[in-house]
Amino acid sequence: MQWTPNKVTFLRVVVGFAAVCLFGRGAWANLAAVGLTVAAIALDALDGHLARKKKMATPVGAQLDILGDRVIENVYFTYFAVVGMVSLWLPVLFFARGAATDFLRGLAMKAGHSPMGAGWGANAMLRTWWGQALVASRWSRGLYAAMKCLCFCYLGLELALTRGPVALVGELATDVHGMIHAGAQVLTWMTAAFCLLRGLPVLVEGWKYIAGNAGPARGIKGATHNSIRDAKTAAQEAA
Repeated sequence: MQWTPNKVTFLRVVVGFAAVCLFGRGAWANLAAVGLTVAAIALDALDGHLARKKKMATPVGAQLDILGDRVIENVYFTYFAVVGMVSLWLPVLFFARGAATDFLRGLAMKAGHSPMGAGWGANAMLRTWWGQALVASRWSRGLYAAMKCLCFCYLGLELALTRGPVALVGELATDVHGMIHAGAQVLTWMTAAFCLLRGLPVLVEGWKYIAGNAGPARGIKGATHNSIRDAKTAAQEAA
């Protein structure tokens, strides 16, 4: 079977779901889930590599890649929020940010712009250098993927080592457990902050696009209303 970027994306989502299904089923199952998490993040890098090397990048493939990212991050953060390891606001934040940026990317694609904001020509969604650097650059995407992988693995290891009746290290002192949990909170909110930072250029450019198109729409509506009013006035005067 010939592997394509879209098939790798689908496999990545399946591996991510398998990892989440293993969490909470014992210490060794949690460790296996951590291994699958690393595999899911590695597959995220692999589909992009295949798309570039085999020149198989398509707009649909780019959207599937984004969809895979959204599914993975929301499934993981929702699970850890349900078991009480992170705040419930964390998956809410990721979901809201993803919904807003994907909506704006959809409008940009409809207008003929690149969905990922790549390039500097008229086809680019992002026109500023800092927007390009935060959203479309390889270092930004790689750093974001690494932070999510580290975050998910840390939470998984915390689950395996310190929680449940078969925790691998047994009962820890309260202060040690508190330090481990505090580290998880710092890591998850740093990941959330970088997520918001990467979404900021899309929100700024998207707002400019909406504002630029709302003006003409209001003008057309006002001109239509004035034409109807003028027609009524002329009819009344003729009568």
